Amino acid sequence: MRDEQRTYVIGDVHGHRAELEGALHAAGLLDEESNWAGGRSRVWFLGDFVDRGPDGIGVIDLVMQLNGQAQEAGGQVDSLLGNHEILLLGMYRFGDTDVPSDFGPRSFARSWEINGGQESDQEALTDAHLEWLTDRDVLQVVDDHLLMHSDTIEYLNWGETVDEINAAVKALLKGDDLGEWWECWRRMTTRYSFRGPQGQEVAEQLLDFLGGKQVVHGHSVIADQLGILPAQVEAPYEYAGGKVLGVDGGLFVGGPCLIVPLPYTPED
Repeated sequence: MRDEQRTYVIGDVHGHRAELEGALHAAGLLDEESNWAGGRSRVWFLGDFVDRGPDGIGVIDLVMQLNGQAQEAGGQVDSLLGNHEILLLGMYRFGDTDVPSDFGPRSFARSWEINGGQESDQEALTDAHLEWLTDRDVLQVVDDHLLMHSDTIEYLNWGETVDEINAAVKALLKGDDLGEWWECWRRMTTRYSFRGPQGQEVAEQLLDFLGGKQVVHGHSVIADQLGILPAQVEAPYEYAGGKVLGVDGGLFVGGPCLIVPLPYTPED
């Protein structure tokens, strides 16, 4: 078992539990029986456990298990919510109920199906899963890193601090306002706020506002950012003048399950 305390982040797993277990084992964070072996290490998942892959609930079960085991060992395993968790929960709660909209028919069921929703995940959801998911944060500042799922500034619509934003989203998910749920899903599907000539400035403004010295996100597949094949991805993507680190290796399209140490340096 590891003795040193290191911090790692993991991007979008999308139902690929076997690949996740393999990557965690290779990193020395799981033992042969898929139990926590990371000692005092800290692991943060950045969301999107479900959809597009065969066993999203199995991924959540593993993370929930490791959450408890890591605490007992003096470590930490925790996670943020991604847009696909919002979609999973919205589908469970609202199904094919029409969302009030001026843009034609919309429903969580329709978006869930289009975006790789798995019937087996819906069938396997329990009250324990629902309670755990709706108690997750959407933002965290960890060792000068602003962790978030989506590479978007839409989070600021829910508040002016990390605590305010987390509280607002948790309150929303404990309510039954379909319009607010849909707006949460919509906001968290947006991306690419830190790309282009203004990307560094946008990232720096967000960091000044919410805290941290580098944004770390999943959601946007590195291969898409770089214009390469997912199988060619070997490392996270640092951009916007080093102010942003993308860690979604594109596991569901054949990319790697990246386990990224923070602070990240290329030799890692």
